[in-house]
This record gives sequence, structure tokens and C-alpha cells, in this order.
Amino acid sequence: MAEAWQSGLVAVLDVGKTNVKLSAATTDGAVLETLSVENPVCEGPPWRHHDLNALRGWVLDGLATLSRRYPLEAFVASGHGSGGVLVVADPDDGDGTALPMIDYEQPLPESIREAYAPLSGTFFDRGSATMHGATHQARQLYWMQQAEPAAFSRGRWFLGVPQYWAWVLSGIAVSEMTLLAAQSHLWNAAERRWAPIVARQGWRHLLPPFAKAWQMTGTLRPALAARHGLPDRLRILAGGHDSSLNYYRYQAAGLKDITVVSTGTWIVCFSGRTPLDRLDENRGMTCNSDVFGHPLGGVLTMGGREFAAIAGSSAPTEKTRREVVARLIARGTMALPSFGEDDGLFPGSAGRGRLAGTPPETPEERKALAIVYCALLTVECLDALGDGPEVMLDGSFLRDPLYAALVAGFAPGRRICYNLDAYGVASGAALLAGHETRTQPAPVELSDPAHLGDIASMLAPYAARWRAAARATSSKSNVTKGPVNG
Repeated sequence: MAEAWQSGLVAVLDVGKTNVKLSAATTDGAVLETLSVENPVCEGPPWRHHDLNALRGWVLDGLATLSRRYPLEAFVASGHGSGGVLVVADPDDGDGTALPMIDYEQPLPESIREAYAPLSGTFFDRGSATMHGATHQARQLYWMQQAEPAAFSRGRWFLGVPQYWAWVLSGIAVSEMTLLAAQSHLWNAAERRWAPIVARQGWRHLLPPFAKAWQMTGTLRPALAARHGLPDRLRILAGGHDSSLNYYRYQAAGLKDITVVSTGTWIVCFSGRTPLDRLDENRGMTCNSDVFGHPLGGVLTMGGREFAAIAGSSAPTEKTRREVVARLIARGTMALPSFGEDDGLFPGSAGRGRLAGTPPETPEERKALAIVYCALLTVECLDALGDGPEVMLDGSFLRDPLYAALVAGFAPGRRICYNLDAYGVASGAALLAGHETRTQPAPVELSDPAHLGDIASMLAPYAARWRAAARATSSKSNVTKGPVNG
């Protein structure tokens, strides 16, 4: 590893399932400028996959653009935990891959799904229930090994998405704990060891040595620096899992005993104080890791997709009015789980989402109902993780102030704060660059939700009715699946 990095600005690559962002940021986590692009996907063959060659061109061009505007001295990538890349020895051999990077929402062949299931180990070997599609890295690797043995044999390393980009830029391959602990099925975060499937399938030689998320793997490869006009001493950090780096943002601010709720496509909740024996894979609970290697109790549910299903395509952009929420609650209008492809916190509910009571009458009411539903989902996540008085909300749901206010109203025994920074993952990733030299807590701006006034007294009885109906719905096997009506 290279020596500890001291100062300067940081280029942060945040690879999401749908979009990719490249930002210039300070070591205090302040984002100065962001470029973004859709994450390109090809239909195949041999499976639906991400177009890493096209994305590489965009990343390098973007780095060149930002380096002309800012004195970049380091690069760090973050990414979702469901992306793995089998690479060859040379990062300049095409896009560097032995086989295309599988889109994790790609359906699995039934034969692969059935054969993989008994190999996946215990809950802590997996870190979660087995989820839909090709979500888990070990399952992707198994599919590659079974379907394309000749191409698979060319593989030198199997890397998580952030470490793939560190390898592309530095030529050095590393493994990193937060990424592997994000339900890869390769790493047992509770016991800090490889899952049994690694040895059973002969994969150990594909998994490089570990580096901490903040450690430098090396500097930018000279050929890339010359070809793209980039700083030739740009330091490349190992990087990590997006939600774990967002959690690190609060750790770097000196906050302890907190529960962090990140919202977007997924609602992701992490708590360092949840006992491991409390984790229930049948309720969307997970075992993740922070950047220091400590296990984190987690809950994972596709709240963003559910919000979109309930709110509909004509949802207004204006902030939701409190009186609209009050009207829905007074009428007893409810959205009951689940509107996505996973069960989340309600076993057996996948795809069975429905509306109960008087249906919403306008697009504004549909959006308000979606916000109420996601606030209730958030509180279910908090309750699953157990006691924890300090809760930090961030992410895209905060664009509507009523979300934070409703979470606080539905969870009166907790202190709810929120952060309006739209670039939490990028901020956390940038803070890694100053990890070894930071002497003061990193700044983070927290706000308290507004009080809901006369609605407040209506929330507890409504939440109790919703929880009873949601759990009853999820336990029934004869609920008809179908789209949301109204």
C-alpha cells in the first residue's frame, strides 16, 4: 500500500444500479461539483450486463474534466453490494473483464437457482435472506462458473464494483470488507471469515488481499495519466459499499450509538448496537460491516420502488400538504405491503401490495399516501433493529419535509434528525481520504423535523391499525397479486 494521503481534493465515483455520479469533493465531505450518467446496460449475450467499456470512457473523460477545474489528489469509488466483476490480469485487455458484469436484476436460470441454494450456507455466511434475481455476488460467480467455464478459467480476480474501479485506475486488486459484507454471500461479517462456498467452489485464488476502505492501493497508472491528461500522482483508495460509507459519514462526525436510515431505491437502516441474535432474515434483516470491520445490524427493503408504485407516474413535484395527509388518515386510507419483488419486513407479501379503505382520489393524495407508507416502513425497520434513541434520516425521501415529520410522529420515543445533503454517499467516501489525518470531527448538518400539530394525535391509532393489517396481509397465502388500484 502507498503512504497515508495528506490533503487536497477528492474525485468520488458513486456507482448506483441506475445512475453513476462522479464528484469533486473536499476531505471534509463537501461536494463541489457532480457529473452524472445513466448506468448503461446491454441485453446480452450471455446475460443482461453493465456496459463497463462505455462507462470506463465516461469515467476517464469525467476525471479529465474535473481535474482541469480542481486540484484532484485522490480518487475513491463507492458502489452497491450486488455488483461483482470477474477480471483478467490486464486492466487494458478490453474492459478488463473475463465475463460481462451481471445486472443483478437479471432473472436466474432455474437450474442455477436450485443448485446454488444448498451451497449458500448459514444466515451469517450470507448476511441476508437469499434475494431475488442475481442479487448476490456468490450467486453471480456460481452462474459464471457453471455457464461459461472456459471464459471463467481466464479470470484472475473477482472484485466488487468499487474495487474494480480502483483496479482499473491503479492496476492493484484488493478486497474490502464493507462491500463483501453487503450480502455478497462470500464473506461472514459476524465471524470475519470467508463463507464456506468460497473453498467449496475453489474461488479463494480469485479473491485478492484485503485493504481498508481508506487505504490507498497505489497511484494512477502512468499510461492512463498520459492518455487522458490526468494527474500522474493521483492516489487511488480502495473504496467501499455505498451505505456503509454513508454510515461512516456520521461516524467521522463523532456520533455514536446511532441508527442511520438511507433512503432511495432501497430503504437501508444500519445500527451498531443491534445484537446479532436479533437479526431475522425472514424480515429483511441483514448483517453488514462498517469500515472498521465491526458488524452492523441492518434492514433492507425496496422502499423507493414501493413509493413509485403507490404514488404513480403522475405524482406532483410540489411538497405534500399536511392537510392532505390528515384527510387520508381520517378516512383510514392505507397502502399495505408489498408492492415490490421482495418481501421486505413482511414475509410472503412480495407483489401483493394493495390499498385498503377509501382509495386516494387525486395524484396529490396518492403521493401523500406513498409518503405515509414509506414513513411507516421506516419505523418498522427501526423497531426491527431494537432500541436506539438517535436516528439519522437521509437520502431522496427527505425532499418532502413530511417524510421526516411522519417518521418522528410514528416513533415518538426516539430522537429523529435528518440531513438534507443530497450527496451522503459521496460525502462519506470523500471523508475516507482524510481518515488517517483527521483531528476534529467532520462537519455534518442535522435538523429536527417539524411538528405535525393536530395530526400528531391521529398517528398512533392509525399506525397500530396499519401494522395489524400489514402483518395479517403478509401471513395470508390467498391474497391476489395485482397492481395498485385507484
